[in-house]
Amino acid sequence: MTERGANDGTRRGHIVAGIDEAGLGPLLGPLTLGYAAMRLPPEKINLWEALEAVVSRDPKLGEDHIVVADSKRVFARNPRGEKRLETTALAFLGARPGGAPSSGTELLRSMPRSLRPRAQDILESPWYGEIGFALPLWVDAGRMELRRELLRRELKSCGIAVVAAGVRVVPARELNRSFARTANKSLSVWEIVAAILRHLWDEFSLEPLHIIVDRQGGRFRYGRLLASCFPKARIVVGFESPAQSEYQVRLEAQGERRQMRLTFAEKAEDRAFTVALASCFAKYARELGMTAFNDFFTGLLAGLKPTAGYTTDGRRWLKDAEPCLRELELRPGCLQRER
Repeated sequence: MTERGANDGTRRGHIVAGIDEAGLGPLLGPLTLGYAAMRLPPEKINLWEALEAVVSRDPKLGEDHIVVADSKRVFARNPRGEKRLETTALAFLGARPGGAPSSGTELLRSMPRSLRPRAQDILESPWYGEIGFALPLWVDAGRMELRRELLRRELKSCGIAVVAAGVRVVPARELNRSFARTANKSLSVWEIVAAILRHLWDEFSLEPLHIIVDRQGGRFRYGRLLASCFPKARIVVGFESPAQSEYQVRLEAQGERRQMRLTFAEKAEDRAFTVALASCFAKYARELGMTAFNDFFTGLLAGLKPTAGYTTDGRRWLKDAEPCLRELELRPGCLQRER
């Protein structure tokens, strides 16, 4: 799956975007969905090759390059893995309009209002109060700024621009409400994906736009979901298969012509640069969320071993944390996933 510029006989560029999630499986902590949109030059381009002076998909080159790959390859739960992931996330977030967030709180608030979690869901989950720590958290600030500057120069020399990038954090309470409404994990994820698609459509569909979404679960037919998401538009099915499905979304109204190509693909983070980047954004936000979570609870109960929130260790953590959980009297659904 090559990300490329427009090939319609004009010299227009093309916007390609990727969407991916992190943290759907765990018992504790937020679900996060990252997105990245880049304006490319008209000619065919492979982003890994175009940016190879400063970017690599090989984690072993993380000392000298910004690693853009599936976040499972970029991140490891050790200092080297944390630095690799943070460098990738903050370097590319720094290249977007508005620049990189200077704190965890700013990362949450830098999203468009239509994509932010409800303020009440954050307030009812008091550990998010610990996310105000300064960024970068794991990388030296001077080294981080150097990486940002090298990336900015390389993007400019290649005629590439990061036009939008961010992370949608979904607290457990919001996710549980969605589970109750949909009774289906993939539909709950779709509700957030659809909101990101509408945002990118509103911002960029007046020019050629291609969005690639990493497919989760067994669904590979999205026509009805897209028709519901874009009720005034025409949805054209290209093809649908278990490995990859393609659609065109088209709308002509009030003298404007909007269009968007959509690809839903298995393992898209291994094939599309923008999806790999979105994967890294999502994982970074998830790790910051769990850092705040553990900071909050270890501050209440000395000796409580931190957790990454996955099922087996999450159950261990719930048992160990029981004394302080009784005292907190959290609202139902704020802490633990119900699916």
